Amino acid sequence: MAYLAGLIVTGLFFLTLHYFTELTKQQKIVATGITLAIILGAVAYNSYTATQQEKMLAVVLKFKQNKTVKCKDVDVNASNYTLSIGTYTFIGKKGTPNYAQMISASGCE
Repeated sequence: MAYLAGLIVTGLFFLTLHYFTELTKQQKIVATGITLAIILGAVAYNSYTATQQEKMLAVVLKFKQNKTVKCKDVDVNASNYTLSIGTYTFIGKKGTPNYAQMISASGCE
């Protein structure tokens, strides 16, 4: 739905640019190029963050299934770490060698 609203706003922008401005053709082309670059950058960023979030949630799901997750050089599992849901961070349990060690789920595989 947001993409549809974005397309409508962009269409209105181009109609306004075409009919109600006294810009030269070259200025309109530059304005159109800048607008398209901003829109394409926003779409690319949105796609990238969605992919990163899916990857992180897959790691969290794997951890919740009592499987070992590899985070850099550390093996993270439910016997040594707990999961902080608010920040998606693995925190070392008391009484383990990893006590108070914090590892972000976004850097895990």
